[in-house]
Amino acid sequence: MRIQIENFKKLHHLEKPLLIGNIWDVQSALIFQKLGYKAIGTSSAAIANSLGYEDGQNIPFNEYLFVIKRILESTTLPLTVDLEAGYGSDVKVIFENISKLSQLGVVGINLEDSIMVDGIRRIEDLTKFSFKLEQLVQMLNKSKIEIFINVRCDVFLLGLDNALVETIERVKVYENKSVNGIFLPGITNEKDIASIVESTSLPVNVMCMPDLPDFDKLRELGVKRISMGNFANAFLYQKLQEAATSFISNNNFSILF
Repeated sequence: MRIQIENFKKLHHLEKPLLIGNIWDVQSALIFQKLGYKAIGTSSAAIANSLGYEDGQNIPFNEYLFVIKRILESTTLPLTVDLEAGYGSDVKVIFENISKLSQLGVVGINLEDSIMVDGIRRIEDLTKFSFKLEQLVQMLNKSKIEIFINVRCDVFLLGLDNALVETIERVKVYENKSVNGIFLPGITNEKDIASIVESTSLPVNVMCMPDLPDFDKLRELGVKRISMGNFANAFLYQKLQEAATSFISNNNFSILF
C-alpha cells in the first residue's frame, strides 16, 4: 500500500500532468483502466446522482463506501476519493472516514474548503478550515495513516471577489499544513493558473470546464493534475437521453447501431 501511495505521489511531479479518470462505478473505472490511465478518482456528484441523491454529502457514507469498495475490488488502478467536506462536521468523524478509506486501499482524498449551508455552498472561514486540516494531519500522522491529501479550494468555483488574491492566500496557509496537493475547480484563466502555480510548491490540480486550456497549455503553465469532475458522467447520460428520445420519435433502435 505504501508503495502505491508513493507511486501516486510521483505521478504529481512529472512533466506531463496526471489525467485523472473520474468515475462513478466499476464499469466506468474499467474503461479508464483499459485505456491506460494511471489513476482514477471518484466523482461524488456522479455517484450521488446514480444512487438518487443530490450532491453535497447527501449520500450516506456507508453507501459511498460500498461503491468505493466494489471499485477497488475490480480495478488495479490507484483510487483517490472525492471526500467533499469530509462527510462529518466533527474532525474526529472526518478522521474516522479517512481511516476507513485507507483501510480499503484508497491512496488519496479531495477535501474541500466549502460547506453546504441550507442547500447553498459557502466558503469556510480560513482560520477554521486550516485548523481542521492541521488537526487531521496530526491525527493521521499519529495513527501512521498515509494518504494523499488534495485540498480543494473553492474560491474560483464560487466566483468570490478578488478570487486570485484570496486563493493564493489560502493555498499558502494550506501548504503549511503538510498537505500534498491543491485542487482549483472553476479556474480557467491562464494568467491566474500561472500565478497560483508560481506561488506554491504543491502540485496544482484543475478541473474540466468549457473554456479550460488544452492539456499542452496546462503543462506549459505548470499544472500537474487534471480532473474531469462529473462532466463525463453528465455527457453520457445526455447521450442516453438523446437515444431514448430517438426511440420514440423514430419508432426504432437504429440510433444504437
